[in-house]
Amino acid sequence: MLAAVAAAVLVDVLSGVLVNRIAHGRYKWLLAPLRQACRRPTTAVLLLAGLYAALPGGPGRWLREGRHAILLLLIGSVALLVVRALHVAEFVAFSRLPAGVMAGRRIRRTRTQIRPVRRLTSTAVTIVAIGLIMTTFEPIRLFGISVLTSAGVIGAVIGLSARTALGNAFAGIQVAFADGLYIGDVLVIDGEWGRVEEVKLTNVVIRLWDDRRLILPTTYFTERPFQNWTRHETRVVGKVQIHVDHTANLDDLRVEAQRLIEASPLWDRHQWVLQMVDANPQTVVIQIQASAADGPSAWDLRCDLREAMVRYLREKHPQWLPRTRSEYKP
Repeated sequence: MLAAVAAAVLVDVLSGVLVNRIAHGRYKWLLAPLRQACRRPTTAVLLLAGLYAALPGGPGRWLREGRHAILLLLIGSVALLVVRALHVAEFVAFSRLPAGVMAGRRIRRTRTQIRPVRRLTSTAVTIVAIGLIMTTFEPIRLFGISVLTSAGVIGAVIGLSARTALGNAFAGIQVAFADGLYIGDVLVIDGEWGRVEEVKLTNVVIRLWDDRRLILPTTYFTERPFQNWTRHETRVVGKVQIHVDHTANLDDLRVEAQRLIEASPLWDRHQWVLQMVDANPQTVVIQIQASAADGPSAWDLRCDLREAMVRYLREKHPQWLPRTRSEYKP
């Protein structure tokens, strides 16, 4: 047993020296965080494996219980090592990808798909470890076999109770790989617009324009329609509608809108237009469209244009503001 422990410690020290030497080279970005996160679980796995191999089996009760306890700890350590390695893989993958809302759609798609896969894999590893631990206990193993073979009613009840959670989990995988939304996309849901902040297996976190968080189940995005303003690109076109009197000169308003848009640093120099989109007996509705680099910029540009156009009408052409006319006949 002492020889096995010494061998495990020696392997751990030599592997650490080797990894530290290689980490100074081109693979430092991978080996350094992997060594830092997995060193203790790896040491535990080596020590427990050495003890389990060296501890002799025999009729003695303490030998059987000792080997059983070491086996349980070994299974847990292996599961912890795999989960830590998955976390490191996710961290390294994110660190190698450019961040920010201006990142390409392929990069944002990769960031969206990595996290649900890592969480699903970690859950599967944990369930497998728990199952292996249960199989080492003879009474629990027999009880599990009896439940699987004869207690169909209990299994049905459990399946029905877990239907919502499982449905959300599968919907999370579908959302991650269905090319419908990714982290950083700008969505409009029930009149509220925001940016996708996180995509989980069971829910999606939307950061709204006023910094509130809207948390929706993933099944929402597989069963209901929603608007994705950045489906193919990050550019967003903002719209401003203003009611004016029928006597308003649209050419004059178009010149003023062009001046305001071209002077704004929020405009991405791509497109803008002023059009009459509606008319009723009291007013006409003009709509100004201007593009911006992303959703927050488009929101600020819309607010600035609305404020400036209302100020222009109030100060320069108050007669163009909406009015109610009446006719007097003596």
